[in-house]
Amino acid sequence: MAQPLVTVDPQASTPAPVPPGVAAPVPPGVAAPGAPLVHRPGRWIDGWNPQDEGQWTAVGRFVARRNLVLSIFAEFLGFAVWALWSIVVPQLPEAGFVLSVDQMFWLIAVPSLVGATLRIPYTFAVPVFGGRNWTIVSALLLLVPTISLAVVVQNPDTSFGVLLGVAALAGVGGGNFASSMANISFFYPDREKGRALGFNAAGGNLGTAAVQLAVPLVIVAGAGVALERAGLMFVPLAILAAVLAWRWMDNLSSAKSDPRSYGVAARQRHTWIISFVYIGTFGSFIGFSGVFPTLLKGTFPEVTASVAFLGALVGSVARPLGGTLADKLGGARVTIAAFAVMAAGVVSAIFALRSHSFGAFLASFLVLFVATGAGNGSVYRMIPAVFRHGATDDEDRTRRARAAAGCLGIAGAVGAFGGFLIPRGFAISTSATGNIQAALWVIVGMYAVMALVTWAVYSRRGSAFGRTSI
Repeated sequence: MAQPLVTVDPQASTPAPVPPGVAAPVPPGVAAPGAPLVHRPGRWIDGWNPQDEGQWTAVGRFVARRNLVLSIFAEFLGFAVWALWSIVVPQLPEAGFVLSVDQMFWLIAVPSLVGATLRIPYTFAVPVFGGRNWTIVSALLLLVPTISLAVVVQNPDTSFGVLLGVAALAGVGGGNFASSMANISFFYPDREKGRALGFNAAGGNLGTAAVQLAVPLVIVAGAGVALERAGLMFVPLAILAAVLAWRWMDNLSSAKSDPRSYGVAARQRHTWIISFVYIGTFGSFIGFSGVFPTLLKGTFPEVTASVAFLGALVGSVARPLGGTLADKLGGARVTIAAFAVMAAGVVSAIFALRSHSFGAFLASFLVLFVATGAGNGSVYRMIPAVFRHGATDDEDRTRRARAAAGCLGIAGAVGAFGGFLIPRGFAISTSATGNIQAALWVIVGMYAVMALVTWAVYSRRGSAFGRTSI
């Protein structure tokens, strides 16, 4: 049986019990229970089987937690670098750069576009190179966008094309999420996998909030605005992440991916429905996180840009809440409610813009961010529930699990494109009408459509899922 590429559902159904006296089946590439762990040069581990209770209790849990902690740190830096231009762009005019509104939104949008595109190939890097090895490589790759940024922002005469190219390099940070999640999924048993991956995802998302808090403070320390510090501050951190991974992380020879899961998922209509919905939740989180500092700087220049970190912070913290509520109430219901709150937050923000009320504007966006975080958790909760619904036998369950694993990867990549669409929508709206309100109304309409689709397919009584709590 081919193993799923990544399984991230903390509430996934448990396997059918094995009758007494019958040995549990062991997936290919995974050691049989009781097999010893063998450590090879390069920190490779043979015989890893987290489902073996004896191995897990004796050494497995300690090894897995060590790798999880270091993975969170590396992914945290990846998200921070991915979001770096979101906080650098509104500071460019003070550093002497002359850019149009459209150009500024391009610089915010391109890293999300590149990061979303890299997510799928990054997932396959772990089985090919090893989790430890790829963490080292992906951490060192962060030096390219950060050092490049430090160089180009020191010259206000740098062309927009060069700035755009350097901003695109920050997309490598967005790919780190996929490889980190894939790697950690191999270390944990099914019963603890959801919690571990939840910590891993939340730790990464917090990188967005951290960079938006720290960079404004770092670049103004002393006299003037030293934008190069925004890139240079990550150089020692990226090197530290690589060294820690080299010294204490491990490669698992049993870490095998199933590329066919993507093909199976791509042929399922639910993959594309869920991906569309995920653009509204995760795409909104990434997109609004990217534009929030620029919106604050342009609309309320009297307010320090560092307050922008609050949006990404509450959105990150709310993600586990969405998963917990979805576990109790059903993922579809929580997702629909999240879209309703998101729409209300955007409408409130529109009226706050009209009255030029900073307090109302900030409160509206914080409500919006909380709802996007909760929606992220609930959509990810929906995926395995949707695909395992109606399974008829073990073979069918295996096929559906493979499709769910592929859907997780595809939806994660497609959803991240929202980080590109929102900034570009704001740019078009500003060029056509002079402000972003038209784009915000379009977003409200899209939330209504996404909520309606979720209800019609997964929550409506007459749907294929009936009264099932998806």
